[in-house]
Amino acid sequence: MAWRLIPREEKFYDDFLAMADELTQGARLLEEMLAGDRPIWDKAEEIKQVEHKCDFLTHGIIQRLNRTFVTPIDREDIHGLARSLDDIMDAIDASAAMVRLYRLDTIRFGARELAHVISACTSEVRNALAALEKKQGVSRHSIEVNRLENEADRIHQEAVSRLFEEERDPIVIIKWKETLDFLEEATDRCEDVANVLEGVVVKHG
Repeated sequence: MAWRLIPREEKFYDDFLAMADELTQGARLLEEMLAGDRPIWDKAEEIKQVEHKCDFLTHGIIQRLNRTFVTPIDREDIHGLARSLDDIMDAIDASAAMVRLYRLDTIRFGARELAHVISACTSEVRNALAALEKKQGVSRHSIEVNRLENEADRIHQEAVSRLFEEERDPIVIIKWKETLDFLEEATDRCEDVANVLEGVVVKHG
């Protein structure tokens, strides 16, 4: 019977789920920020605090990886997942920061819709990570993340089209275009996590 002299360090799964919980919290705050007729600028500070927590968790994962001999999945996949998860939070934080920095005082089409998709994506990312530990059901959640990212692309394209058609102030166009880009980027980063997870499934399937 095969056995390991040195046990695998399984705490990485807990770390990933802790990060995913912070991501869903950050996405929820972003939805709240953009839910009304006017953005709630103060939510950007709450989101920044969540971003700091994700940085701390990412650093902890990398530090543990550097001193762990046997890991539950390949080392490069652990590193890739940690960085990709942190990238999602960075994009959420950047979106909120743009809204506050530019003092956007109304909600244009696309912002609220993209925030909703981001929230759905982070929930699916968490479900996928929970499935990874159980070693079943990962692909179903990864496929849903990919579908949501495609929906975000569609919303983003329509929002940018409307922006250029309806807005006459070039400064406002620049501000909103950048904000919409960051919102859409958050869903791209969720898709990056889904792709890493699909790779893990292929390797260990």
